[in-house]
Amino acid sequence: MNDQAHADYRIAHLKERLAAEELGELGIRIENRGSSVMVAGTVPTAHCREELLRTVHEEMAGLTVHFDIVVADSSAPDHPEELA
Repeated sequence: MNDQAHADYRIAHLKERLAAEELGELGIRIENRGSSVMVAGTVPTAHCREELLRTVHEEMAGLTVHFDIVVADSSAPDHPEELA
């Protein structure tokens, strides 16, 4: 199995693992980008982000992984919005 196919297999396994856990509902995108893997999306809390990072690092050990994970801030604003 070449490196590209091996990465695709590991990505598929990671997606299955995330779908089976609480993280499956997050809508995270995982893509093979040639020599690296890209994980992108939005999570509701910092705890979810940490759990996602841990899981991805376990499954993708040895591969270069780039993250673009945003934590959605669902707290109430602490100041009024100023409109111009």
